[in-house]
Amino acid sequence: MGSFRFGVSVRPHDGDWLGRCRRAEALGYDVIAVADHLGTGNLGPVPALAAAAAVTERAHLTPFVLNVPFYNASLLARDVHTVGEIAQGRFELGVGAGHMKAEFDAAGLPWRPARERVAQLSDTLAQLRAELGDAMPPLLVAGNSDAVLDLAAREADIVGFSGLRQRRGQPPGTFTLAGADELAERTDRVRRRSDVASFNLLVQHIAVTDEPAAALAAWQDGVPGLELSAAGLAAAPQLLAGTVDEIAEQLVGRREWYGFTYVTVFEPAMETFAPVMAALRGC
Repeated sequence: MGSFRFGVSVRPHDGDWLGRCRRAEALGYDVIAVADHLGTGNLGPVPALAAAAAVTERAHLTPFVLNVPFYNASLLARDVHTVGEIAQGRFELGVGAGHMKAEFDAAGLPWRPARERVAQLSDTLAQLRAELGDAMPPLLVAGNSDAVLDLAAREADIVGFSGLRQRRGQPPGTFTLAGADELAERTDRVRRRSDVASFNLLVQHIAVTDEPAAALAAWQDGVPGLELSAAGLAAAPQLLAGTVDEIAEQLVGRREWYGFTYVTVFEPAMETFAPVMAALRGC
């Protein structure tokens, strides 16, 4: 089992987004990620990553993840090539099929059935490989459905798992969280079909605390529609709570059980997670 790799999804922060990217690199994060969401306060991932490449030296850079149905494949190939040139070998391409109908509505784009969105993702990857050739960056494919994970098993260098998904038929922002058994089945599905070198876990919440149960319950209270027992919260692979040493042990366990060697956290937890990351260096 490989050593850990750590990423952080950096978001706009008090007008000093580039400063946060520098801080992430100084803390030792291996990868700086930018989400692909619409709305005021969100950054366009392609220009943001190009800017981040100019102010960092070591960290790799990735969109986490591009909502591929938003993009024309040829124009995307040009953008991927541009950021790759600026980043000089530090760019990784993260993609997905999209899962939020509200964002398609906001963009004035048709919301197609999942099978069509996955087919578009597959076609776009084929076109990117054809146009970019040897300049095609390492590829992360993220998702939860059978179709996306099967595509990831065929195409990706890294497979991304979050386990937090929009609850079907509910208002935007109403989520459900895959439990330990479900996530084990999802990772096993990919493993049976591929020898993909890296599995990524997107951590939804981190609490460094001596009272993990209370911290997880408080987090759940702020997530509309999420209903898990205390035991379910404690067992959820995407949630980390406890002391620094306890969280480090939890991640070692997730590596052994699920194969997660690449862990990504959200920017609000960047400083909180840094001691855990330091404790796991070289493990």
